[in-house]
Amino acid sequence: MQIRTILLTLLTAGGMTLVGHAQQSMTLNDCLQYALANAPEVQVAQLQVSDADWQIRENKATGLPQVSGSIGYQYFIQRPGIPASALGFPGAGDEKIAFSALHNLSPTLSYNQLFFSNSYRVARKAAWYYRAYVDQQLTAAKRTVYNRVIDAYLPAVLISDNLATLDKNIGNLEKLLSDTRAINQAGFAEQLDVDRLDLSLSTLRSERSNLVRQREIVVDALKLSMGMQVSNQITLSDNIQQLMDTYTDADLSTELNLQNRADYVALLKSRDLSALQIELNSKPWMPSFAGFLQYSPAFQGGFGNDKKWFFIPSAVAGVSINFTLWDSGVSKARRQRALVGVQTLDVQKQMLENAIALEVESARKQYVNAQERVGSQQKNLDLAQRIYDTTQTKYKAGVGSSFEVTQAEQGLYTAQQNVMQARYDLLTARIAIKKALGLEK
Repeated sequence: MQIRTILLTLLTAGGMTLVGHAQQSMTLNDCLQYALANAPEVQVAQLQVSDADWQIRENKATGLPQVSGSIGYQYFIQRPGIPASALGFPGAGDEKIAFSALHNLSPTLSYNQLFFSNSYRVARKAAWYYRAYVDQQLTAAKRTVYNRVIDAYLPAVLISDNLATLDKNIGNLEKLLSDTRAINQAGFAEQLDVDRLDLSLSTLRSERSNLVRQREIVVDALKLSMGMQVSNQITLSDNIQQLMDTYTDADLSTELNLQNRADYVALLKSRDLSALQIELNSKPWMPSFAGFLQYSPAFQGGFGNDKKWFFIPSAVAGVSINFTLWDSGVSKARRQRALVGVQTLDVQKQMLENAIALEVESARKQYVNAQERVGSQQKNLDLAQRIYDTTQTKYKAGVGSSFEVTQAEQGLYTAQQNVMQARYDLLTARIAIKKALGLEK
């Protein structure tokens, strides 16, 4: 059995969320649905999708009319001016002519409208591309959680099946031990026979206790992978055979379609985003065109000894055209950097294509090996069962020894474990092919 290896792998899973503490019976599908609704990775990806939606609205609003207002007040503690006598006014004395009012109240209302900008056009397109990218990231996050829960659920089911088989063997051995004790008390069997069977039974019970604890650890790892609190109590209602019926051989020979792989599509979306940087910096000469309208109903008061206020409105409208004549190569450098980024993603895309193809090929070879092992181990189990049955018959007839019985029992249990492991490997091989092809069950 590869229980210890499985446990070490599962202990790397993570994630938590609150649920009730009632005992729940959960199938693999139940666990998957729970994880897709509660796993932190999925929740973060969903928030990123929401952020991308608001980013689209933000970019769109940048090019729509912008209305702003302001209000200011000035009080001149000392107003600029010149003596009235300097202007030739007779009898002015020391009086001064002020150039400003004592009070100045100036509210302003502004309207701005962007008519055209290449940066705005590309930014709006980039917002939509980013939305498609994070949507694909959400799909990839769900696929990651989906696969992680399957990887955590299967070992727990394997241990449960192993426990069921072990319980059956313990029951058989308990009956044989009881019969042997009765025969010993009647004087037809040695105490050695009883001791051997008792030792074998003790070994199986110890193995069972160990498996129970291992199952608890594995189920806790499953809860973490689902985003469930470890304190929750769940039982797994599937077994290996049920999962074999769910994950059949159908679609295993399907040709690889890279569009079914969320990680591959996400890389393509990332490339589209990078390509927009090339477009943005390819036309630095394109102008931006904007218009504005400003109205200011100003009020001024406090001229000399006159305390009256005067309404002095003003309004202005205009347009502005901005364009780059020469940027000393800044746009060219940015365009080349963006081109390098796209080329880098092209190399990564090729690497990912090769890696996915290798993953599919390896999974299919593992599947063939697993099929052969199942057939071979099933033959061994049939042989071990015949040996065990024959040994028991001989022992009950008085022509066999308890040593032969315990040896046959150990051989049978080992064969049963090997068959379960082989069928488990076949199941995981089927799932591995579907993962590699980007298919669900």
